[in-house]
Amino acid sequence: MARAYVSIGSNIDRERNVRSATAELRARYGRLVLSPVYESPAEGFEGDDFYNLVAAFDSDAPPRAIAQALLDIERAHGRERRADGMHSRTLDLDLLLYGDLVLNEPGLRLPREDITRYAFVLKPLADIEPEGRHPETGQSFAALWRRFEGYRSLRPVALDLR
Repeated sequence: MARAYVSIGSNIDRERNVRSATAELRARYGRLVLSPVYESPAEGFEGDDFYNLVAAFDSDAPPRAIAQALLDIERAHGRERRADGMHSRTLDLDLLLYGDLVLNEPGLRLPREDITRYAFVLKPLADIEPEGRHPETGQSFAALWRRFEGYRSLRPVALDLR
């Protein structure tokens, strides 16, 4: 069984979509470990602020099946994908890690590069797995966060997702 880590983001009806997404993940995969929720500005495009968090769960499902389930959940929430990827979205679910697997296949790269690229992914991951190690660099997520040099505009949000 592997521990899967999923980033969750929304900037359209964000509270409802984040609540619904965590409920759907819980229904599919059981117990979730959830990071705090953070509010952050849209990066790379003009849009409303996002709610972001990371969820972790244990699963026997292969990573490609989890990635497909995430796409299905996004579609059920009205997600529209565009070629440029830079637009507002009802729901954005990305498989960040699957245990310590390193994988680079069409449509699925693990660990996901967003971990070291965006504060709204790295900070919540470091919150729930500070001593966890990035499968490629070997650095802990807490250490990566301490050294993070990108845009850090994150505001904690009091949102109970139990």
